[in-house]
Amino acid sequence: MTQENTTSSPAKKLLDQVREKIRFKHYSISTEKTYISWIKHYIVFNGKRHPADMGAVEVERFLTYLANDRHVSSSTQNQALSAILFLYRDVLALDLPWLDGFERSKKPKRLPVVLTPLEVQALLRVNHPPHRNRWV
Repeated sequence: MTQENTTSSPAKKLLDQVREKIRFKHYSISTEKTYISWIKHYIVFNGKRHPADMGAVEVERFLTYLANDRHVSSSTQNQALSAILFLYRDVLALDLPWLDGFERSKKPKRLPVVLTPLEVQALLRVNHPPHRNRWV
């Protein structure tokens, strides 16, 4: 009969390591939830491979997928990138080469809507709210 070594603890799961590091750095709970979610999406997108076995190619493919297929905003794509960089840099202690081979989300072009004084007057003449004379 052999004795098992009960003093060694099993290796922590990856997402538990992420949570521990986020809490050590005093990030907010909402940041923790967001980062965990993006890291899960990244892992599932890449066939549930361990991130240590992947690199810049997989990260760029995931970020391009977010922009082209999911049509996420640029801020959402940047949030996913931040989560993945946190995983590699702070949890796995791995350096990714400069990431520049992925498609960036396009920022929407927003034109300000400005009405002339005459257009405002015309709108006010057409719309008669029920409370129009209440304050007069």
